[in-house]
Amino acid sequence: MESYSRRWFLGAGATTLISAAGLTACGSGGGSGGSGGGTITAMVYGDDAVKVQTAAVSRFNASAAAKEAKGRIKLEKVPGSDYPAKLRTAMGSPHAPDLFFNWGGGSIKAYKDANQLIDLTDIIKSDPVLRDGFLPSVLAAGALGGRNYGVPMRGMQPVILFYNKAVFAEHKLQPPTTWDQLLDINAKLKKARITPFALGGADTWTELMWLEYLVDRIGGPEVFERIKNGDSAGWGDPAVLKAAETVKQLIDDGAFGKGYSSVGYGNGGAPAVFAKGKAAMHLMGSWEYPTQLGKFPDFARKDLGWCAFPEFEGGSGDIRNVVGNPTNYWSVNARTSNKDAAIAFLKECASDAYTKDLVDNGDIPTTSNAAKLLDSSPNPEFAKFQYEMVQQAPAFTLSWDQAVDPSIQTPMLTEINKLFVGKSTPSQFVAALKGLK
Repeated sequence: MESYSRRWFLGAGATTLISAAGLTACGSGGGSGGSGGGTITAMVYGDDAVKVQTAAVSRFNASAAAKEAKGRIKLEKVPGSDYPAKLRTAMGSPHAPDLFFNWGGGSIKAYKDANQLIDLTDIIKSDPVLRDGFLPSVLAAGALGGRNYGVPMRGMQPVILFYNKAVFAEHKLQPPTTWDQLLDINAKLKKARITPFALGGADTWTELMWLEYLVDRIGGPEVFERIKNGDSAGWGDPAVLKAAETVKQLIDDGAFGKGYSSVGYGNGGAPAVFAKGKAAMHLMGSWEYPTQLGKFPDFARKDLGWCAFPEFEGGSGDIRNVVGNPTNYWSVNARTSNKDAAIAFLKECASDAYTKDLVDNGDIPTTSNAAKLLDSSPNPEFAKFQYEMVQQAPAFTLSWDQAVDPSIQTPMLTEINKLFVGKSTPSQFVAALKGLK
C-alpha cells in the first residue's frame, strides 16, 4: 500500500528533472512512428498501475478505430525513477515518443515552450467523447494558460482533511466546515492534551498542502493560476501573505505539536501519530486511506473519517474547490507521424472498459462515467466521496510543486520549509517567493 503515498511524492519530485535543457523542436520526430507500418509509441511511467494502460493498448490495437486511423500503439514502459530523465532525453532525440505520460502543469511547460506538444483544446471541444468524457475540473487542472495539452489517463488524488472518528466522538466534536470551527476544535483538543493535526514536516511536501488550501480558500483559485502561468508577481497577492500568517498562527498555537519537523510521512511517522490517536486530524492526499489500510487496518476500517477543507470566513474561495493531484495525462508530440491514431487512442481513456480497469486497480477515475462503477471499488463509500468531491469542484488546483516551472520547484519548497520551521516570517516568505524566476 505504500506505493499510493509514494506515487504522489515520486510524481512531484520527478518534475525537477524536466527542464528546457536539451529540448529542441526539430529533435522531436516521433521517431518510431516513421517505421513499423503505422506503429506509434506511447511512453508511460512503469509502476504497478501500468497494467491498465497495457490492457488499453491491446484493446485499441484490435479495434475498428485503430484500423480506421491506420495505426497501432506500442507501449514503452519506463521504470518510475528513470522516467522523467528518459523522457527528456527521448524528446530531444529523433526517436521521441508520439504520446507520453506526464503530470500536467509545470511538468510539460518546457515541451510546450519548445513547440513540441499538440494543443488539444479545439480537438477536445469538437469531439463529444473527449469533451464530455472527463470531469471538467480535471481537464482544466492539467492545462497551461487555459489551453489543454493533455487528456486524463489515471486516477485522481485530491487532498482531503482526514479525522479520527473515535477521538471526535469521545470529545463530542464534529468535522469543521469553517475556519473558526477548526480553531475551536483545536482549542478543545489541546485542552485534552491531544495534538490537533499530524504533520510529517520532515517531508516538505506535506507542509505545502496547508498553503495550497489556504491560498485557495482566502483568495480563490485565480491567485495560484496566475503564478502557475509564470507571473512571479502573483506571489505578492494578499492571499499568499494571509495564508502564510495563518500557518504561522497555527504553528505558534501548537496545532501541529512540537516535534512535527522531525516526523516523516514516507517512513510512516505521521500516519502512525494519527492512527494511534496522538493527533486528531491529518491533511493528506487520498492515498492516506490505502496507507492506513496497509499499516493500521483496524483504524482504517473503523475510525478513519474524511471531509472537505473548511471555508475561510471572508475569503473568496469556494469550499468545494479542491487541491492535489487531479490525475496524470497523455500528451501528444507535435511531430507524431500519425495524429489520427494518437487522438483515437486518447478516446479509449474515456471508455467504460478503461474506467473499470482503473476502479479494479483501486483508483478513482476522472471519467464522467465512473460513478456507476464505484460500487466495485475496495471502499465504495470513500471512492464515492472522492469522486463527488472532484465532480462538484468548481476548480481543482494542481499541487504547486507539479504546477510551477521545474526550475523554481525546489527553491519554493525550501521557502515553505523555512516558514514552517520558523526560519522566515510570513513577509520574508512572500518576498522570497516573489524573487523566484
